[in-house]
Amino acid sequence: MKAHERMLRYIHFPTVSDAAANTCPSTPAQLDLGRALVQEMLDMGIADANMDENGYVFGTLPANNGKETPVLGFIAHMDVSDDAPSQHIKTRVVPQYDGGPIVLNEKENIVMDPTRFPVLSDYTGHDLIVTDGTTLMGCDDKAGIAEILTMAEYFLTHPDIPHGTIKIGFTPDEEIGRGADLFDVKQFGADFAYTVDGGAFGEVTCETFNAASATVIFTGKSMHPGAAKDKLVNASLLAMEFHAMLPPAQRPEHTQGYEGFYHLTDMVGRVEQSTLSYIVRDHDLDKLEAKKAFLQSICDFMNAKYGEGTVRLDMVDSYYNMSVKLKDHWHLIDTARAAVEKMGGTPCSVPVRGGTDGSRLSFMGLPCPNLGTGSHNHHSRTEFASIQAMEQCTELLIAIAQAYGG
Repeated sequence: MKAHERMLRYIHFPTVSDAAANTCPSTPAQLDLGRALVQEMLDMGIADANMDENGYVFGTLPANNGKETPVLGFIAHMDVSDDAPSQHIKTRVVPQYDGGPIVLNEKENIVMDPTRFPVLSDYTGHDLIVTDGTTLMGCDDKAGIAEILTMAEYFLTHPDIPHGTIKIGFTPDEEIGRGADLFDVKQFGADFAYTVDGGAFGEVTCETFNAASATVIFTGKSMHPGAAKDKLVNASLLAMEFHAMLPPAQRPEHTQGYEGFYHLTDMVGRVEQSTLSYIVRDHDLDKLEAKKAFLQSICDFMNAKYGEGTVRLDMVDSYYNMSVKLKDHWHLIDTARAAVEKMGGTPCSVPVRGGTDGSRLSFMGLPCPNLGTGSHNHHSRTEFASIQAMEQCTELLIAIAQAYGG
């Protein structure tokens, strides 16, 4: 089975994760997908395929090379983002894309135009899988799962191709920052691994953001508006005042490359209490710390202005830039880049403006750079995947496995 065919099966599992839930996985549909993946792995011959009590799926391809070589892992995540609708997904294939605008939904006038999404121009002549513009597709990261299992099927159906021990892991709740929380690195048993959770074929990611989440709680004082003079303190207006003090140029929509940002992800507003939720990102840890300190300084200013306890800031670090750990395991980057070049591609290692499970796992003792999946515009209604690029990404996984265990 081709990787894109697998992905088109997986996307119909509605595996959006839920940050408000205190279970792992955070949603039951991830267990449904996990069970389906375990059965698929067993059917193809991965004898130890299993899902643990927390919804993590694991399996092993035993070595057939007759020698001691490193144990290599490949990891992807099962959940999808809640940034766009993810149920009742409808897809179609645009054959031999001609480089022009793609009408996703004529009735609702939803068009994906290369003037807005220049990356489309890289896929002229490819067969593109797109949605009808009303949902995301779930390539992030069901494309990665599909490519890993297609790689596994290749080795299982070609037992004459030598490889070392290959460990497979599929995690829940990556999109809400919990994908590595209960990942047992020791039990997984790999010396190092790759997450398959990126964009274009040829991406070999060795640096990500440093990340924190911030929740700001505003406490107001309610009063009948007719008698509110000098008494009413509106928590919703306090929240607006707070947000207005953040630099507009440091929002995701105005930043690129190594530029960090503050991103307002959620707000709840009433007179007596309001809440703003942010994610804060920067590739440079010192700059992230400066952003966190700036948030605290706004809180301090507003508490001095309106009274202590008016504003409370809760901050938690989410993950750190994997480059700190990968610099001692650069062979992972060199091996992947060499495999891309051998396939006729051009490796690229742009700073990722996000994170992966590998960001956490690299700090948990499992060095773990990230590879592309042949898909783009993740978390959006304009998500798309190239059938040809997904095939290339699968071939790359095979090539990397052979490089370490052939």
